[in-house]
Parts: sequence; structure tokens; C-alpha cells
Amino acid sequence: MASSYLFAGTAGPSLPDAAAAGAAASAAAVRAVLRTRLPFAPCPSPLPACLAPVSQESLHTRLTRLPSVRPTPSAAAADSADSAASSRQPQPFSVLFVCLGNICRSPAAEGVFSSLVTNKGLDAHFKIDSAGTIGYHEGDLADPRMRAASKKRGIEITSISRPIRPSDFKDFDLILAMDLQNKDDILAKYELWSFKEPLPADAQRKVKLICSYCTKHRETEVPDPYYGGPQGFEKVLDLLEDACDSLLDSILTQSGHISSS
Repeated sequence: MASSYLFAGTAGPSLPDAAAAGAAASAAAVRAVLRTRLPFAPCPSPLPACLAPVSQESLHTRLTRLPSVRPTPSAAAADSADSAASSRQPQPFSVLFVCLGNICRSPAAEGVFSSLVTNKGLDAHFKIDSAGTIGYHEGDLADPRMRAASKKRGIEITSISRPIRPSDFKDFDLILAMDLQNKDDILAKYELWSFKEPLPADAQRKVKLICSYCTKHRETEVPDPYYGGPQGFEKVLDLLEDACDSLLDSILTQSGHISSS
């Protein structure tokens, strides 16, 4: 015999009987709705499982049986992690050599310095380029006389002439001018371009004379050999080999993460 409970002194139905009565009432309500919405369709009895009332205990049981889903890192989070890892890696040290037309002295400086870097197995640690203060020879190979003189010393010059541009002040750690006029022209361009677009405030400190690195020669400038004879090109290479050798030693001393193989 089912147990009964007392409420306000009156005997009532047992808990199981009340639950059964509630379920029956819910089923009756659903059938009434179906008869209203679908007057021509017979309402099945008992109700299909998909429409039958679900007890709280039954719902909890079904939910606990669902497979667990572990959240996966989003694409944005993965990209952020990759970017952070990349920023921790040392960036190549960048050097830009500049003369007037970028067909004699600065291409030779690029070739000499690149040869030294390659011989030490340090190509991955450097970004090396050259440019001119004017764009008159843009797209041209270096002067054939300069290329021939360099080749005799085992140095290949393959650069294509281009003018210096605003982004160079952002992209390079050092900008080395061949003479005082080149240096003045570079700084003048920086002043002009800095009014048109944001450039690094310390960019002027990047601009130096290549001969400031010479240890065997007393010259302060690399002379332009364009209108001279073969000896002028040899003199340029002598100065550049001296300066570039000292330049590389200076960079390696200041950059502890770069070591020769």
C-alpha cells in the first residue's frame, strides 16, 4: 500500500502517484495542442518518445552520457603564439651601402661585405644591400669596369641599381655613405621624408661614413672612380676591403647572438 503524506492535516496522494498524475496531465496537454494544430491527423496514444514528457532525472542521465568536448585553441591564438615565438628570434643585422648612382662604389661595397660574410658562414645573420642618392641608373647593372676589377679579387657584383627610399631608414641598422656629399644627401632626404611619413627618430644615427671603419688607410672618403682609369677602381676596392673587414668585426663584437662557423 502506497504511503501517504500529511499537509495541513489532510491526507494527500503519495509522491509516486502525484508524479504519475503530472506526467499524464502533460501528455494530455500535448495531445490537445496537436489536435488543435493538426485537426485531421490522429493523435497517437501513447505519445511518441520524442514528445513524451522527460523527467528531470531522465534528462540528467541523458546529458551525462553525451561525449565530452575539449576546447581547441583558436586560429587567432595559434597565430599569436607563432608571432611571439618569431619575435623572440634574433633578426638579421642589416647594412645598406650608399653612393651617388649605385653603379660603382656602393655595389662594390655590397659585394666585398657579402663575400666576407659568406666566407664566415654568416649569410643567415645578415641583410646586405646598396642604393644611390639619385635614381638616374635605376635598373642598371654595376659599371662593367667595377665588376671586372672585383672579379679579379674573387668578388662577384650582381646588384641592380636603385635609389634610396624612405623605408630604408626603417629596414636597415646601418646606412654607410661613400663620401661626405653622399652622407649629406642621405640626411637631407631623411629630413624631407620625415615630414611626409613617420620615420625612426634615431635614423640619423644609422648614417655613417664607410671609411670611419678603415684601420689601414687614412682616407676619410671613397673617391668616385667613374671618370678615372683602372687604378681608381683598384683604389676603391682597397679602401672597401679594409673598411668592410673592420665593419664585420665591429658588428660581431656588438651582436653577441652572431657567431662565425
